[in-house]
Amino acid sequence: MEVALMQAKKSCPFIHVTSTSTLKRLSNNASSGNGLLRKAQQCPVMSQAMGQQARPLSTSSIAAQTPTKTVKAEVKPTPVSHHSKSKHFDYEAFYQHELEKKHQDKSYRYFNNINRLAQKFPRAHTARVEDEVTVWCANDYLGMGRNPVLTETMKRTLDRYGAGAGGTRNIAGNADLHLRLESELADLHHKEGALVFSSCYVANDATLSTVAGKLPGCVIFSDALNHASMIQGVRHSGAQKKIFRHNDMAHLEELLQSVDPSVPKIIAFESVYSMCGSIGPIREIVDLAKKYGAITFLDEVHAVGMYGPRGAGVAEHLDYDLNAAQPTMGNGSVLDEIDIITGTLGKAYGVVGGYIAGSALFVDMVRSYAPGFIFTTSLPPAVVSGALESVKYLKESTVEREMQQINTRDVKSRLGELGIPVVPNPSHIVPVLLGDAAAAKLASDELLSEHGIYVQSINYPTVPRGEERLRITPTPGHNGKMIDHLVDSLERIWDRYDFKRVNDWVEQGGCAGVGVENAVPPTPMWTDKQLGLDKVIEERAVRSGTSVV
Repeated sequence: MEVALMQAKKSCPFIHVTSTSTLKRLSNNASSGNGLLRKAQQCPVMSQAMGQQARPLSTSSIAAQTPTKTVKAEVKPTPVSHHSKSKHFDYEAFYQHELEKKHQDKSYRYFNNINRLAQKFPRAHTARVEDEVTVWCANDYLGMGRNPVLTETMKRTLDRYGAGAGGTRNIAGNADLHLRLESELADLHHKEGALVFSSCYVANDATLSTVAGKLPGCVIFSDALNHASMIQGVRHSGAQKKIFRHNDMAHLEELLQSVDPSVPKIIAFESVYSMCGSIGPIREIVDLAKKYGAITFLDEVHAVGMYGPRGAGVAEHLDYDLNAAQPTMGNGSVLDEIDIITGTLGKAYGVVGGYIAGSALFVDMVRSYAPGFIFTTSLPPAVVSGALESVKYLKESTVEREMQQINTRDVKSRLGELGIPVVPNPSHIVPVLLGDAAAAKLASDELLSEHGIYVQSINYPTVPRGEERLRITPTPGHNGKMIDHLVDSLERIWDRYDFKRVNDWVEQGGCAGVGVENAVPPTPMWTDKQLGLDKVIEERAVRSGTSVV
């Protein structure tokens, strides 16, 4: 009877709201002439199911006329016996075990106490305020984080609008500052629209997962060295993925050929790969995208503010003169051909946050569907105002990025003369190869403790095992004396521990591009002419009495 009543409650909209005790009483009360059956007769649903509407029915006739239906009894889980001697799961022991694995394979991450000093950039103090060091690994590539153009604006905005944003963009955190910043970013990248996120990790994850997840049957073609944020976005999208070897266009085309032309496709890649400094072949990827009906997703995180006449990134830099003379959408540059661009406000622009830029419809779709945007508190007004001023400033000023490139060339050249192995690349990144996790940490620790230099070691999984390194990032604020001290300190450490130099890597057949036989040295992205070095070279040649071809 219990099961029958439960089934009836599920089937009949009228007795669904009646308590089980009332139903039992109606069913078992003989004096009422079986009230439950009378109620069933009056029900347009149950009476039709029983095949009768007018005359009284007996229980036996219902059984005869109603199709037999097997009722599956609800299976309740068997209670677990909790003996007093049984032990609960040891969560702390599990955490310890997982951490021990990181220690064993030398991939455990140590975080140093580094406090950058705005008025002494690129100096910082450690846990002891009296102990100052020079920072050589920050992603504040141009030192904009302490630039008065930003900081004074941020102070005024803080006084006027307060500290927080007040909520998500659709509730209380959508300000005129956000809209103005997005307009500047859209203009920077020659796009119809832009959208600001709390970080570019979130921007990449949210955008790829949303767009690829919505496109029917979408296939994502992802470079093997893409950032973790892009990898997460691909995973969260649920779309099919095909990984092509780093910057290998033949392999990418082979994979594109394997997918039906009518299937939506996204090619996801970066302009500057931050751990090795390589540059993505943007023109070639754009050509392949057009040929096979794909859209391009370009991560310019480590390039915005750093490349191009207005700091839009490598895609802008490829047509430097054209974009300098005619910096508008529709000028025919390859920048116009990129479908989706993502960037950060937390590196060269000196604050925090990320963004996407693309067509108006694309941006609106991400704005409307991406949980990573919809359900996150927006960036505070002070941060947005700083970002806005930084973007506008670096559209006009090229001094900072030019000086950064000149310092990068100097450091690479000096280390090369000593045989200290730098992973060859055409960008602003200076990756010094050690090839061993323990050696990389030892070099980092000794630079900090004995030489007053902070350079973090980079180990697995950020880079492959056997390619551990120090990642050095010169800035406009590093002067000649600082560069001398860095180079001398590295030379002492290499001598003391007999770390491998370029010749040692040559004997082993090369590693991460270092010591590779017959390798062609990369040409820097910034030319001598773009840096104004051609005039300096000419002047030196004239003074020395030699000719310049």
